[in-house]
Amino acid sequence: MKRIEGGVCAAKGFTAAGVHCGIRKNRTKRDIALIYSETMAAAACVYTTNLVKGAPLAVTRRHLADGYAQAIICNSGNANTCNTGGEQLAEQTCELLAAELGLKANDIVVASTGVIGLPMSIEPFKVGIPLLHKALGDHSAEAAEGIMTTDTRLKEVAVSFEIGGTTCKIGGIAKGSGMIHPNMATMLVFITTDCAISPALLQKALSGDIANTFNMVSVDGDTSTNDMVCVLANGMAGNAVIETENDDYRVFMKALNTVTVELCRRIAGDGEGATKLLECRVDGANDLPTAKTVAKSVICSSLTKAAMFGADANWGRVLCAIGYSGAAVDVGKIDVSFASRAGQVDVCRSGEGIAFSEELAKTVLSESEIEILVHLNDGPAGSTAWGCDLTYDYVKINGDYRT
Repeated sequence: MKRIEGGVCAAKGFTAAGVHCGIRKNRTKRDIALIYSETMAAAACVYTTNLVKGAPLAVTRRHLADGYAQAIICNSGNANTCNTGGEQLAEQTCELLAAELGLKANDIVVASTGVIGLPMSIEPFKVGIPLLHKALGDHSAEAAEGIMTTDTRLKEVAVSFEIGGTTCKIGGIAKGSGMIHPNMATMLVFITTDCAISPALLQKALSGDIANTFNMVSVDGDTSTNDMVCVLANGMAGNAVIETENDDYRVFMKALNTVTVELCRRIAGDGEGATKLLECRVDGANDLPTAKTVAKSVICSSLTKAAMFGADANWGRVLCAIGYSGAAVDVGKIDVSFASRAGQVDVCRSGEGIAFSEELAKTVLSESEIEILVHLNDGPAGSTAWGCDLTYDYVKINGDYRT
């Protein structure tokens, strides 16, 4: 497997675009994106668990009932949630795009992100869709810009891999950056691949993967209303179609996971107001659910997040988060360390504090990527969760997000 450039345009037959169409007041910001496949593609999606859901999610669910799609359109700046006629607007958007591209409306995935409850008009889409069509090309970065809200940097990744001697490619783009919290889905992620795989196995691969990737990301404890992860697989690489859970399927799963883990890290590291990516790695758990519960609890702890912002090796907050997680652990066996590219500092052994250098700890925790290492010493299972520090800017960003 090899890291490559291209994002959602890395795979054969996929083009993309991102333009400004007038949803956002700032004309310098792209606010609508399109991803297009030359041929029909197998499609799979996972959606937010929030009971309040954006209108585009309901429309996309209907459109993907047959397991296929050929295009994805997504706007930023307005969530199209809790609006009168929201589903009608989303359907109309698909109809406009279908007419422009010569597709069927039912073969289009539609998504929105932005402010909830803001009135929305079809007029910007009438302007933007012809512009998107004209701009289609090797423009993954522009599409990634078009779906950004409070993100401060692009999130795209792609890899190549071999299936039965055939080179396949898979790539994705994502947006964060707030309202990010387990469980699925807590962001917008669009992934494309030229690997041939059946819709049923594509859905199984995605649903299985997110349990250990996107479901393990938390920025702020809020689960969004609109978000989804969507994968399109058009088969243009020419490999034999993956229809059973064989070795080819396992290779595909590994490639998919490589992309999703990297996007998880980028989403967490660009959390609203964040200055540091936090990665909590738990090992020695009695079973996987215990490991996941512990990792999530640590990464979601506001006090731990604040301590990481201040480069304060307050390991007691880590132990506290483990203690209230609900996981059945033996506190007397727990070891905790902090690590970064500046080194590692061990701070807790067998549930008790040990002597360590505060100077070294400060140096380790002043880096932009921090590992929180938790050893439960009780079994063979492990898990990883991703998050970010809690800063002054998080409150500032969300205090005036709408106005």
